[in-house]
Amino acid sequence: MRPSSKRRITQRGMTLVEIMVVVAIIGTVMAAVALGALPALNRATCKTAWTGTQTLAQAVEVYKTENNGDCPKSLDDLAQMKIVKKIPIDPWGQPFNFKCPGDKDEDGADIWSKGKNKQDGDDDDVRGWMKMDEQCKK
Repeated sequence: MRPSSKRRITQRGMTLVEIMVVVAIIGTVMAAVALGALPALNRATCKTAWTGTQTLAQAVEVYKTENNGDCPKSLDDLAQMKIVKKIPIDPWGQPFNFKCPGDKDEDGADIWSKGKNKQDGDDDDVRGWMKMDEQCKK
């Protein structure tokens, strides 16, 4: 016996409107999660950059200890003396900036990242001579 045509219609899949509602709900949930996660990602990236400045500052101290207090002329000197395996780059793919002796750290080196916008001297720079929490709170 063949099922009635009325029964076949009720057994069809979801309508286009139902699918669109589900997609809209999923999109809204994903947007909310992304908005919540983005600040945490930005803080983590900033903290990674700050940690890189501290690692390089320690490497500069090792260099100075091994070279009678003289500063390296560039970060490449650290790699040539095998104090670091390779010169790290910041999380945004740029080399760290370096000045030895530093203006802020006269006994060591000023090391900083230009930050996300890759422009020197603005608010998103990550400066090794400042505390991490002062810079990475956004």
